[in-house]
Amino acid sequence: MSDAFAYAIAALLMVQALMRAPSAIKGRRRKRSLWGAFAALSAAWLARTTLGRTFINDLGIPDLAYLVKHVLAITGICVLLRYITAVYATAEPSAHVPRTVRVSRLVHRIATRASLGTVIVMALVFTFVLDDVVADVPYFMGRHAGDPGLAIYMSLFYLYTAAAAAVCAVQWGGAVKQIPQRAVKIGMGMMAVAMVLAVVYALLRIAYVILITVTPVSDDFSLAQEAVTDTLLYATFLLWGFGAIAPAFRAANDRLHTMTHLAAIHPLWRDLARIEPSRIRQKPRRLLERFGLMAQINKARDLHSSYDDSPAARLHRYITEILDVILELSRHAPHDLAELARQRAEGSTPERKRITAEALWIRAASAAYLTQPVGAPAPLPFDFGKNLAVEVPHFRAVAAAYTRTSADEGWEILEGASLRNAAAQA
Repeated sequence: MSDAFAYAIAALLMVQALMRAPSAIKGRRRKRSLWGAFAALSAAWLARTTLGRTFINDLGIPDLAYLVKHVLAITGICVLLRYITAVYATAEPSAHVPRTVRVSRLVHRIATRASLGTVIVMALVFTFVLDDVVADVPYFMGRHAGDPGLAIYMSLFYLYTAAAAAVCAVQWGGAVKQIPQRAVKIGMGMMAVAMVLAVVYALLRIAYVILITVTPVSDDFSLAQEAVTDTLLYATFLLWGFGAIAPAFRAANDRLHTMTHLAAIHPLWRDLARIEPSRIRQKPRRLLERFGLMAQINKARDLHSSYDDSPAARLHRYITEILDVILELSRHAPHDLAELARQRAEGSTPERKRITAEALWIRAASAAYLTQPVGAPAPLPFDFGKNLAVEVPHFRAVAAAYTRTSADEGWEILEGASLRNAAAQA
């Protein structure tokens, strides 16, 4: 049964690591830290299984699996601790921030050194102080009961665990009140409760290791202690693992929506970027674009460009560049182009007709950019949005209408404007 729980928790943590792998690969420091924490803790749970212990102990060093498990756990906790304290340690002056934030800054500075020091001392105790196995029992602490080296070794590990869990509990518990999203609030609350359980678990284990160092205990007491603390440990990681899924799934959901927006806007952005590339920071790919498959590959490369820190930043860039190019097109467009585009547009509703007119204006203004000199900016058939929340759905609709129109329609509207201007001047 213990192996089943260990594999389940390892799988849960590995899923979390895989969900964060894209950000880790792109080299974002905080995301990479979070990925590393889940990966290290997942490996620690695998080392706890019978198969993991057997594989490591077969290297010839007694109880090496336990040292490996503890080192992996400390590594994961350290990386997680640095991530959390970096998130909550704001840049405000210390006099104007809560004590928890000041504690975060301090912990963030010393976390790596404290972790490294703990690992070194534990390794030295394991190698030179801890005696050989004195009892043939399945538990590490039971086999070394009465050995002072065990008290030093395990107390170091559990004191480190308790301190780190306490910091995490304070940070996540305080963050619960500030989170508006219900699912994320519940997930953060689960993680805070998990860390409280981790503190209780570590303190119980410290008390037990001190007890068995100074006096023998019965087998029944030892088994009962293992059952209680194992249950606490399973509950801790299950609560933490499932609680961490809520923020991760929300982030994944936001990313999916952003990528959907990007894919919808991409055809409009791509064509405008090619008309006025000087306004574009990361130009659209054109490798063998005449072939249908390569066109899709180029689009995928644009949508997943490493130029931007995140899909949200890429979406903001797309919108900004579309607006910049449209303003440039307006300097070449005839002043009555918007009126002619509205006359040409068709739609089942006034809103649909207005969107189609905007798309036709972009087509015609693109043609004017190639043939007309620079002049005063022509009126636009739409107003700029006040923020991204307004502009994204607007340009999604314009991009959809743009793909339903053709360049020939733009040229026809431009020709109509030219004929009207010529007639007016005659």
